Amino acid sequence: MNLNELHDLWVEAGNKVTDLNDQITNALNDDTFSVDAFEALKKDRDAAKVRRDAIKDQLDEAKAAAVAAVSEEEKKPLDEKETEIKDAFIADFKNLVRGRFQNALDSSTDGSGADAGLTIPQDIQTAIRGLVRQFDSLQEYVNVENVTTLTGSRVYEKWADITGLAELDEEGAKIGDNDDPKLAIIRYTIKRFAGISTVTNSLLADTAENILAWLSGWIAKKVVVTRNKKILEVIATLPTKPTLAKWDDIIDLESKVDPAIKQTAMFLTNTSGFTALKKVKDAMGNYLMERDVKSPTGYVIDGFPVKEVADRWLANGAANAMPLYFGDLKQAVTLFDRQQMSLLSTNIGGGAFETDTTKVRVIDRFDVVATDTEAFVPATFKAIADQKANLTTTA
Repeated sequence: MNLNELHDLWVEAGNKVTDLNDQITNALNDDTFSVDAFEALKKDRDAAKVRRDAIKDQLDEAKAAAVAAVSEEEKKPLDEKETEIKDAFIADFKNLVRGRFQNALDSSTDGSGADAGLTIPQDIQTAIRGLVRQFDSLQEYVNVENVTTLTGSRVYEKWADITGLAELDEEGAKIGDNDDPKLAIIRYTIKRFAGISTVTNSLLADTAENILAWLSGWIAKKVVVTRNKKILEVIATLPTKPTLAKWDDIIDLESKVDPAIKQTAMFLTNTSGFTALKKVKDAMGNYLMERDVKSPTGYVIDGFPVKEVADRWLANGAANAMPLYFGDLKQAVTLFDRQQMSLLSTNIGGGAFETDTTKVRVIDRFDVVATDTEAFVPATFKAIADQKANLTTTA
């Protein structure tokens, strides 16, 4: 059995678990509830879950075996052009921190001035963005649009109540105007975000790979913290902030999002909220959050994926209230990325001369704006109560 067949088998097994869970829920809502029938369904569901997880383990083993089977000949190294770009950037970076780099950006391109420094080439930025995703970046959940200008605008068609066509009493009656789409203009202004780090002069004697690893890791962490902060600031401006106390409140939260958006909707919470939600149980003592068959470590609520972000990036609110958002964040928030990270250094200013070190400044350029403010609903909760039911046994 190949990987695709194993994957399909795993998805099928997960669907069976979902179907059995639905049957259990329907049985609990039935006035003719039968303990024996419930126990039989529960037994089938538990067996299906074991089978699903076993298939997933086998799928992981098969993937690992496939990776291990890749020969050295099949692994593609950097081609000549990619190697030249990397080596040229490292040489420019060393010249930059030694004070020999003169290729400043033209101030007419983005208004950043003649001291813009060394622009990080695209392939290096790609590596940095790859690292960004390792640091619980909220950027992957919002819409990202690459732009080439410092300012700009976009026109969005807003969801509105659509009225029907007018009924005409006579064949020759005058036809009136339809209701026109309601449009909203979203404007962005690219802003500069900067930071300075200290580089030991011994780094300049290191290999190109080590310099790139240090540089990419440092910038990635700075970018994550900065962009997460701005994204959360925009989310905080979204309307409708209900307080949740029971599982039904979470289901009600779903109703606040347009059905057309639910196709791509998700729940988003932090580690504290995720841990609390995992502990909520139904009347039979079963956990209400289910495993996501599409993700090896994921969970779902009512079929919608639950995304977890570390508390350090998505902190609890006032009185330790935990966040729980629902909707499509890509519809609600857009990050306009200027894609012009740049570096500038000095071995004299900022205390560098006294400590025999070099100070490197990184500048990132982007803006974050809200687009569809009804597509993502922020909510909070301090605790979600376990479900309770008064069950009766039929003869």
